[in-house]
Amino acid sequence: MEKKASLEELKEIARQARIETLKAIYLAGSGHPGGSLSIMDILVALYFGGYVNVDPKEPYKPDRDRVILSKGHAAPAFYTILAFKGFFEKELLYTLRKLGSPLQGHVSRKHTPGVEASTGSLGQGLSIALGMALKAKVDGMDYKTYALLSDGELQEGMTWEAAMTAKHFKPKNLIAIIDNNNIQLDDFVPNVNSGIYPIEDKFQACGWHTITIDGHDYKQILEALDEATAVAKEKPVAIRAITVKGKGVSFMENTPAWHGKAPDREKFIQAMKDLGVSEKEIEEFLAKYDKK
Repeated sequence: MEKKASLEELKEIARQARIETLKAIYLAGSGHPGGSLSIMDILVALYFGGYVNVDPKEPYKPDRDRVILSKGHAAPAFYTILAFKGFFEKELLYTLRKLGSPLQGHVSRKHTPGVEASTGSLGQGLSIALGMALKAKVDGMDYKTYALLSDGELQEGMTWEAAMTAKHFKPKNLIAIIDNNNIQLDDFVPNVNSGIYPIEDKFQACGWHTITIDGHDYKQILEALDEATAVAKEKPVAIRAITVKGKGVSFMENTPAWHGKAPDREKFIQAMKDLGVSEKEIEEFLAKYDKK
């Protein structure tokens, strides 16, 4: 496993990852920026903080850790992290959602190395992860299985079937992380279905250990992952990461309108500036890739 990045290095990786993710969405003309930006710090911590054991040269080795992106619409963020880890060239990110590209709107195991399951139909990811964790137990293996969930999909019955089943069969090394940005589709979660709260109590009732953190505070994220790694040897763990939809871009933050649309040229330029990209770099990128 690679050397763990420092806190400052993790923050810089996340900044660069947000930049590349938004570049890909802008060029595609479609995608889900809000939820991609909210989960970015979790992804960076997992893959660059020393928690996920994967090898880009052998992406499906039997003892690898599994990461299930249950919120499959956050594919742009996941693709960026996989590219940064070396699963494919970064230039491929700019083919997002293009005809023939392996990087489609929702992740596909068939087309993209590093992807463990094709997802996008919300609510299925925890069941998939549970199956993988139970297989590890049956096979006597120690790999970890992470399920990255949206808060909106906690309204899906299949999620809670998996949670209850985990209590019964007691898998090892199963860790669910909920990206609790409190927005789903075109509104705030409580306006759609306030019944998902309190999240911690529901998982605890299903026999899970729970941890609640600020999903953008790397100290809290790393401490939670350390705790989860230790506890998950005995019981499943659910981390509720309280996040901001559209994190890092002023006009996207905590705004339902940016759940599933790409920025136009003017908004893209503003987003790049928010993320610390110079005017010269923006102009060079647009001249090379944006032929509008």
